[in-house]
Amino acid sequence: MATCEVCENEYDKAFEVVVEGKHHTFDSFECAIHAMAPTCGHCGCKVIGCGVEADGNIFCCANCAREEGVTALVDRA
Repeated sequence: MATCEVCENEYDKAFEVVVEGKHHTFDSFECAIHAMAPTCGHCGCKVIGCGVEADGNIFCCANCAREEGVTALVDRA
């Protein structure tokens, strides 16, 4: 059994995510999101969808980007 790196649960169905050669083990997508998903540069929520990006900053939506002064981004209609 593997141990989740977030909640430390030992689980026989744990899975591994490899990012830039570093291995991470999780027991659920919830823990994987908690550990791996970027955080919106304005509101702080976890960006689990596409999000938007400007000047190296990630935002959950164009509205949050606008609140940070980024005017060129728009959400898809």
